[in-house]
Amino acid sequence: MGFFDKLFGKGEDNKRADIELRFERIRSAISGTMSNFFVAKDRLNNNEIVGVKLCDIDKVEFFENRFKGLNKPSEGQIAMGMVHPNIAKTLEYGISTKGQPYLVMEFVDGPGLQVLIQERAEDKLKGRRLSMITQMAEALRYVHKREFIHRDICPRNFMCTLDLETVKLIDFGLTLPATKAFMVPGNRTGTPLYMASEIVRRRATDQRVDIFSFGVTCYHLVTLDLPWQISDTTGKAALQHDTAPPQEILELRPDLDKSLASTIMAAIKPNPDERTPDMDTFIRQLRHVKKSP
Repeated sequence: MGFFDKLFGKGEDNKRADIELRFERIRSAISGTMSNFFVAKDRLNNNEIVGVKLCDIDKVEFFENRFKGLNKPSEGQIAMGMVHPNIAKTLEYGISTKGQPYLVMEFVDGPGLQVLIQERAEDKLKGRRLSMITQMAEALRYVHKREFIHRDICPRNFMCTLDLETVKLIDFGLTLPATKAFMVPGNRTGTPLYMASEIVRRRATDQRVDIFSFGVTCYHLVTLDLPWQISDTTGKAALQHDTAPPQEILELRPDLDKSLASTIMAAIKPNPDERTPDMDTFIRQLRHVKKSP
């Protein structure tokens, strides 16, 4: 039995999948931290349109080897357990005939949040942001209630339906149990521009790293800019998150509802002890917001 058979099993149906034979690729999608995504017709299931995540063997093995002996659940196992209206449903996981871990997910037919931000699509986003932030917050609260840390909250990992009415969280490739063994210093994975400084500074972590990343994501969605103007996109970017204060969000959006502004700014406090303590608090604060940007 190979490394990935031990790690992933062979998926719920105990079969390996010939990816190229089974799926008719329609288009490529955004690449993740350790994988590639594509949209495809599933020939095995009446040509249903699905999203397929094909993982990079070397990157996944390198990541998983950090947690040897800790009985870490696989990405497939974690993702299959995440059943929430604001989380993209995972339909199946397993190992391809080429030895690559794969996941089959529901197809979310609209743009990624990252695309909307990059396009500075104010005409599409105006008036929708409060609903989007609320849905994203509910998804993350659910992940935390399941006692996990997502560890890669960023615009790239939220997908929208075509009408922009629904937002769904994706990608559990870096997700870890929120237990002491997995929160010790040293695991520096994530997306640097959204990463809490305690990660890159090799300090102990907890679910508040997700709250920081979520706060930065909300700030970026609302202003179309980041709270720290950093040209470096490597891990060094996160080192600046506790050496200089973030730009006050009201300086960029003076029209913003003051309750929403304070909610977002509290989530990106560099010191985790001063940061929003949990997603219940964040969502409770959202209820005071009267106007959507």
